[in-house]
Amino acid sequence: MTSTLQQENSKQLVDRAIEVLAKGSQVAVRDFVRSLYPAETAHVLESLGPEQRTKIWSVIPPSVMGTILVEVNVDVGSFLLKITDRKDLIAASENLGSDKMVDLLHVLPEPLLSQVIETIGTNNRAQFEQSLRYDEHTAGGMMSQELLTVRGDVTLDVAARYLRLRGKIPATIDSLIVVDRKEQFQGLLPLSQFLSHDPHKKVAEVMDAKATTISYRMPTRDVAVLFEQRKLLSVPVLADDGKVIGLITVDDVVPVIRAEAEHSLMGMAGLTEEHDMFAPVMTSAKRRAVWLGINLLTAFLAAWVIDLFEDAIQQIVALAVLMPIVASMGGIAGSQTLTLVIRGLALRQVSAGNTVSLFFKEISVGLVNGLIWSVVVASVAAFWFHDVHLGFLLGAAMMINLVCAALSGVAIPVALDRMGIDPALAGGVLLTTVTDVVGFMAFLGLATLFLL
Repeated sequence: MTSTLQQENSKQLVDRAIEVLAKGSQVAVRDFVRSLYPAETAHVLESLGPEQRTKIWSVIPPSVMGTILVEVNVDVGSFLLKITDRKDLIAASENLGSDKMVDLLHVLPEPLLSQVIETIGTNNRAQFEQSLRYDEHTAGGMMSQELLTVRGDVTLDVAARYLRLRGKIPATIDSLIVVDRKEQFQGLLPLSQFLSHDPHKKVAEVMDAKATTISYRMPTRDVAVLFEQRKLLSVPVLADDGKVIGLITVDDVVPVIRAEAEHSLMGMAGLTEEHDMFAPVMTSAKRRAVWLGINLLTAFLAAWVIDLFEDAIQQIVALAVLMPIVASMGGIAGSQTLTLVIRGLALRQVSAGNTVSLFFKEISVGLVNGLIWSVVVASVAAFWFHDVHLGFLLGAAMMINLVCAALSGVAIPVALDRMGIDPALAGGVLLTTVTDVVGFMAFLGLATLFLL
């Protein structure tokens, strides 16, 4: 059964879970869950409603609960914590590695957090308490304290004997970290280099003294970009004084990449990636109500602009028919630019040095598209309403709105980012307001000036 499940995609796993749960056999549910990896179980739990989720969770042994809890999103994790016995949660923490343990401690509420910390040995307790002081959105918060260090003045043969005495090497370790007597970083010794050189050579002769390191303060998003750009498998994390305090591996970075992708998508709708898709109706409604209220205010602003030209609309009914076209085309064009710029900001491709160039480029794109589509809509409107002047004004308004949409698509996310506001969360609403107001104002204003 395990080999079959390994070949199934995530959607098929959810379908299989629903099928097993429908049969009502607890033994079948237990066998199904035991065939999954923790991350697969987390995906299944996020994809089920509360009742089904409870049935799955009830057959999960405490030994893997901790690993699953750090894989699910915050909302689902909070639900699972509420239905889990305290003794099981304490037991769940005992089988975690240091990095996963820190992740679990970040999500545990008080007083459970204190109880779990008390069960940890004195040395580990101090280590974990120190880890909790780091912001979870920085390198310090995502690093593991499971690392292998070696002195540069010893031979490779001595280092090999040390590793044999140590026993098991963590699967994610691809290099030994070379330090001095004060734990200051000196370089990296890749295991591939370690095994292929003369064992009588000193570690310092073989190590990479220019290896990449990062500060514990570096934001997780920048860490992910660094791994992607430099094709890293692991990187040491340093304190302000140069002392090695942890290690980040590529498996620590993958969840960050996924979270960033989900954040960009969910942020456009005013939601967060931590929302539970199957949260209670009132909980979901309450969260979305705030964003709907903000959108309603912007809609009233657009309606107010239309009301300013009530007389013109009453005299020329065609204006009411055609004005949504201008706002809609501006909204689409602006959204395209907004999405590209938000992506560029996320990937650190947009900076103070290239923002002006980006402005001119997007304005040029707006001018080209504005010219093309203004001719199209002007021709259609002139033929439809047998009025060349109306078609000309519609085309001019569309040209104005597409250029403003391109300008806003760059200016809004850049400005929000510099003010410390998430552009993925607020950019869409502001852009829609601009394109609606400018579109209506341009079309109705031109019509009032030249047709009445």
